[in-house]
Formats: sequence, structure tokens, C-alpha cells
Amino acid sequence: MYSLLLLNGGIGSRVAAGQPKQLIKVRGIPILVYSLVAADAVPEIDQIVLNYPEGWRDDVERIVSAYAIKTPVTYVEAGTTRHDSVAKMLGSATNDDVIIHETARPLVSSADFSALIAEPSANVSLMLEIPFTVAPVDPGTRTVTGYLERSTLRNVQLPQKFAKADLVAAHAYAAGEGRTFTEDATLVAVAGHEVHFINGQDRNIKVTTPTDVQLATYLLTGGEENWDD
Repeated sequence: MYSLLLLNGGIGSRVAAGQPKQLIKVRGIPILVYSLVAADAVPEIDQIVLNYPEGWRDDVERIVSAYAIKTPVTYVEAGTTRHDSVAKMLGSATNDDVIIHETARPLVSSADFSALIAEPSANVSLMLEIPFTVAPVDPGTRTVTGYLERSTLRNVQLPQKFAKADLVAAHAYAAGEGRTFTEDATLVAVAGHEVHFINGQDRNIKVTTPTDVQLATYLLTGGEENWDD
């Protein structure tokens, strides 16, 4: 069985909606609900650890209650960074295996969670091929410093799954090195544990800007079905 660590602690300053972005409604439904509903339908997930921004716990709890989420939910206040939030949430996970997702990716499906769980490896992330060229640069001098082979690069997506012991050890490693990571697949790999990936989907976007909110609304209303018309 799995504990889902559902990151929900951002305040969404780039969306500028006067509230955390995960409370913004898309199709009349708060963004955070989409991930909760998708996870709630997966029988292997029997615990959801949900964090919240400081001062917003009551609002988050009301939403969870209003949408009748059946899976038991454990609430944890968000850390100062995403990295810190995951470390705090790990302490509340009751299973030996965990899944990490974020409510800012509302287009996740129950099938995405199930595909991840079905993978035999303990540590697995959804990732997506990069359809454009990226280059290493020196931001200070605004110069290009080399070349990266696109075929060996991937866009890191969520959800991800890990053996809890590996993830705990990886966070201990990062603390010892004084390092902070922006996601956990690379953290676990850098800490010396094998991490595999499976192909993600380009519709699995992260809602960060007002444009992302509009795109998520379009995709969640089935707009992509008409792309070829």
C-alpha cells in the first residue's frame, strides 16, 4: 500500500489570485480537488498526506470534506520550501512506499497513479521527452557555455513513487550536504539510489501562471479533442 504525499502548500504568487492557486476554481471546482479525486479512486493508496499554506488549513479541510474524499487524510503545515515540505510530510507517512504529487498538476488521472504503481522498480518518476533544444549558460555573463544532448534529457513530471526508506535517506543526505532540491527523483538519484522513469504526457501541465489556469481549464473541458478539427 502507498501513502500519497500531496503537495498543496504553495501560495501561487505568480497567479496573483489573492488566494493559494490550488483554491482557484476550474470548471467550478477548486484545483486541488482534481488530484484528490484521482487518488481517491486508486485502491492501493490508503493514506493521503496533504499539506497546506500557513493560515489556510480550515479552507483546505472544508474542501476535502465537501467533496467526500474517502481516503483518510493527514494534514501537515507546509515547509518553507518544496524540499522542506516533502521532508516534513514523510514523518506522517504510515506506509513503506510513498507517492509524491502536487495539486498544481490537476490533469493527473487515476490511470497515471496506477501505471506508476504497476512499475516493478521501487523508485519511479513520470518524465517527458523535451521537444525543444536547451543549452547550459552563464547567467552572469549571458553566454552559452556548452551543449546538451536533448535525447538524454527529460522534463521531470509528477507523480513519482519511492521506497520511503530511500527517500528518507536521500533527504538526510541533502541535509548533510546543505543542499536543496526542487524535486525528488533527482534528489534520490544524486543520493545514490536507482531511479527509473516511465513516459508521461504533455497534458500533465503544472499550473503556475494565469495562462496555465486558462490552459488547464481548456484541457479539463475536453478542448484537446478538437485540436485536429
